Amino acid sequence: MTQDATPSTRIRVLEAAFIAYPASDLARARQFYETVLNLRMTMFSEELRWVEYDLGAGVTLGVGQYEGWLPCEKGPMVALEVDDFDQSIAALRQTQTHFHMEPVDTPVCRFAIIHDPEGNALMIHKRK
Repeated sequence: MTQDATPSTRIRVLEAAFIAYPASDLARARQFYETVLNLRMTMFSEELRWVEYDLGAGVTLGVGQYEGWLPCEKGPMVALEVDDFDQSIAALRQTQTHFHMEPVDTPVCRFAIIHDPEGNALMIHKRK
């Protein structure tokens, strides 16, 4: 075996099970995701301090509150595909949502980056 070769393992990843974001204040996070982003809650456990939202196409967004798992604006982000980009941006501005990056127009999409109230980054996205 050469140095560049990676040993084989028995792990076989099938798919992403869900996307997860941390919350320091779960009630505040729920208010944002359910009211501002209008996501439909599909599961909530007060005991587990965990809530899930169906994003469509079999994708789930989980938001949880666990010791040592802290929100971070510099961490990973999920891109939320919207049906009407301009209307979505206008609605976010009305709620005084913090924009980390103002809307950008690329050859393949339009996007903006916002922060949830916990400080996590989210991309609002529209394919062309």
